[in-house]
Amino acid sequence: AKDYELRQYETAKWVSTVIRGETQKEAMRQGFWKLFHYIQGKNEKEMKIDMTVPVTCLIKSGCSDFKISFFVPFEHQDSPPQPTNSDVFIEERKAAAIFVRSFGGFASPEKYAEEAEALARILRNRGQPFHEDFFYTAGYDSPFKLFNRHNEVWYFKK
Repeated sequence: AKDYELRQYETAKWVSTVIRGETQKEAMRQGFWKLFHYIQGKNEKEMKIDMTVPVTCLIKSGCSDFKISFFVPFEHQDSPPQPTNSDVFIEERKAAAIFVRSFGGFASPEKYAEEAEALARILRNRGQPFHEDFFYTAGYDSPFKLFNRHNEVWYFKK
């Protein structure tokens, strides 16, 4: 569709952390640094791992916990090094069909919420069943990239 796409994602491992009781913006900042330290070698193998995109954040309705995640690079999918920080963990996300809405610019929590609401409205209007109680934000760019930025919101298809 012109205002969203439906993607099929395969089962994959992500390195994640949950930040509780902070604003989304502060949770993203704290979560990013915990995960960044992991890829910089704060893991059992003291291995540096390439930064990947997207950086995702799980947003659940009425919940102040935010799960921030980095995709584990393909070459480490089979056996990613275990984190040494107890707040950081490896998770396997099952294969899923995901509705995606893309947008540009610098994405604020408010902009992500606005785009997620727009996507939810479109999906409801088209009779597309999806899990409405949570969505993911996905950021693809370094904070230093100023132009042609790419952001997404994801709802999982039912």
